[in-house]
Amino acid sequence: MMHAYIFPGQGAQFSGMGKNLFDENEKAKQIFKEADDILGFPISETMFSGTDEALKQTNVTQPAVFIHSVAAFYSLDHPQPEMVAGHSLGEFSALVANKTLPFADALKLVSVRAEAMQKACAINPSTMAAILNLPDEKVEEICARVSEETGEVVVPANYNCPGQLVISGSMHAIQVACERMKEAGAKRALVLPVGGAFHSPFMLPAKEELAAAIENTKFEKPICPVYQNVVARAVTDPLEIKQNLVEQLTGAVKWTQCVQAMIQDGATRFTECGPGKVLQGLVQKINKEMEVDGVS
Repeated sequence: MMHAYIFPGQGAQFSGMGKNLFDENEKAKQIFKEADDILGFPISETMFSGTDEALKQTNVTQPAVFIHSVAAFYSLDHPQPEMVAGHSLGEFSALVANKTLPFADALKLVSVRAEAMQKACAINPSTMAAILNLPDEKVEEICARVSEETGEVVVPANYNCPGQLVISGSMHAIQVACERMKEAGAKRALVLPVGGAFHSPFMLPAKEELAAAIENTKFEKPICPVYQNVVARAVTDPLEIKQNLVEQLTGAVKWTQCVQAMIQDGATRFTECGPGKVLQGLVQKINKEMEVDGVS
């Protein structure tokens, strides 16, 4: 019986996020104040009272979700993670929880990542789409065929849970792929309101920028394994953790496989730290026997 802590990614943000933690918990309050100092602007104000539109900007969203997640984790009374994982951006929160990175260094990397991804999105128009109720293998097969036929990129990006896979690619390739998914029996193939094709080759310019920042950051030996998105298994070696974080920008988020690996390695309880309850729902769709709870 092992206790896993999991951390959400971009998309979990909402106006007012973290205000209750700031008001009610001294440790959390310190996290928000430190974040404002590190970033050089009052991001906490945007989180607590900014518009949904202001929070949708990638360079605000990613630090905001990260800060909220870490504050939620630290608001717990002596949390003792035995394994951690994060969905995409959430991997940075997980690395603070297992003491691979101090909060300040992780926030600086998140900020670099967010700015770099925003710049990459501006270079080429691209998007993502959610595919529901189609086997992963069929989605993979259709993406490969559409890429070959159009000469444009479309790839699986987020394996969220069985029957829910998000794809990334060029505007045209995504439209073609969505039509093919529906023809193949997908319940829905829905283009998402996102700024670009995350976890695809479109993020290559951002990957190079993030790699340089990670290379110049010291990563410590963690107190427990992190189950990383691109390999979907336990990792404890700091050098491998660094490499996997870099690869994640252009590689798929294998969330289903991460949760399955954690369960196989003994996880029975999952606590989601951060805004929303999305990951709790995904864990139960992956394995309904799991105990889930959350701190937001």
